[in-house]
Amino acid sequence: MKTVKDIMETEIVTVTLKDNIYEIALKMKQHDIGFIPVVEGKQLVGVVTDRDLVVRGYAEKHSGSTEVKEVMSDQIVISVPPTMTVDEAAKLMAKNQIRRLPVVENNQLIGVVAIGDLAVNSKLEEEAGHALSEISEKHKQTIGVN
Repeated sequence: MKTVKDIMETEIVTVTLKDNIYEIALKMKQHDIGFIPVVEGKQLVGVVTDRDLVVRGYAEKHSGSTEVKEVMSDQIVISVPPTMTVDEAAKLMAKNQIRRLPVVENNQLIGVVAIGDLAVNSKLEEEAGHALSEISEKHKQTIGVN
């Protein structure tokens, strides 16, 4: 059975607590991504999504020089070990309505697995489709769409 390590992305764009939200937005634009782990050294301390920038940053009228810690998710970051099976990761994503999982080993960020990574391998398409359906369905319920 495939593990997260088999499919994770290892070339990760990261930021530190010294960065600000403008720098995060710029990195997201440059790399065409919507998710950036926040690290101290190689230790994962939080994540920032494009939604975090909008909801906790710009919508709250924070300037571009606002510190990362003002917008990052740090208390609810779910990470997984590289030995977790892809099936377990898909179920975890569906259960928690998340599309990306930081992969941590020995307290260090070593990769990120995204819902799209699950879909790349044809054997995993069903698992990825199920996880995405679960995420989408829970999101619709949250915002009141039938």
